[in-house]
Amino acid sequence: MNSAEPVFRRADDADAAEVADVWLRSFTAALPTVRRAHGDDEVREWFSSVVVPQYETWVAVAEGFVIGLLVLDGEELEQLYLDPSWRGRGVGDRFVDLAKQQRPDGLGLWTFQVNGSARRFYERHGFTAVEYTDGLRNEEHEPDVRYTWRPDEVALPISSHTRKL
Repeated sequence: MNSAEPVFRRADDADAAEVADVWLRSFTAALPTVRRAHGDDEVREWFSSVVVPQYETWVAVAEGFVIGLLVLDGEELEQLYLDPSWRGRGVGDRFVDLAKQQRPDGLGLWTFQVNGSARRFYERHGFTAVEYTDGLRNEEHEPDVRYTWRPDEVALPISSHTRKL
């Protein structure tokens, strides 16, 4: 296996600091106009005391470092962030596939309306925008959009041959 090929696994407590750092770098790079509701130390504490121990947290690890994270809570895709240097390399696609495997009945998520790249990414993966808000319900007070994904209904194949009775 190429050493740069990411390995996907469940996060453990020892990953929390790196997970928080990836989140901080990714949020800063992807959302420069969005006011963060919490400082760096608060974010690190939240990941170490809440997210990693209490939620289904997955990491992508390459060359010994966490390069991405996925957090699931019930049917919610709560977090999907990649180190900026790993964007566009298929890691996010693999995380979405993993989330769909873990939640085959469907997923929901929120993203900020201003995050055009995330919105295009989720739409490419079959998520549909179902609600737009003014942002008053999120800590950043940033307009957001709700997406949902439901697996395609199984279509019965139509036979090109018909039998006469």
